[in-house]
Amino acid sequence: MTVGDGQLVRAVARLADQVGHWSPARWAQPAAGGTGSRAEVVHALVQRLADLEAEATGRPVRPVPRLDNDLALPDQLRVMLLDLLAAGAGPDVLAAALDAVTEARARL
Repeated sequence: MTVGDGQLVRAVARLADQVGHWSPARWAQPAAGGTGSRAEVVHALVQRLADLEAEATGRPVRPVPRLDNDLALPDQLRVMLLDLLAAGAGPDVLAAALDAVTEARARL
C-alpha cells in the first residue's frame, strides 16, 4: 500500500483531536497493552516521527525534549508531522509514520 501525506495528516489530526482536551490526570493513566502512561505513548510517537524526519533528511537522530506539561504533547505531535512532511519523506517513511500513529492510537 502506498501512503500519501494526506492519510498521515488525517491520522495525526484524528489523534491530536482525540487527546487534545485531556486533563493531566488522563494523560497520566496507564496505556493499554503494556507499561507506561498515555503521555509516554504519545511522546514516543513524537520521537518516532522525529527519527523518521532525521532519516529522510540524513540528519542525526536527536531526542525530542519531554516537556513538563503533557498538555503540550498534541502540539509537539503536530510540529513533528509538519517537519516530516517538509522533509519530503518518501512513501516508505510515510507508511512507517502512519503505522506508528495507528499503533499509538490503539494503545490510548
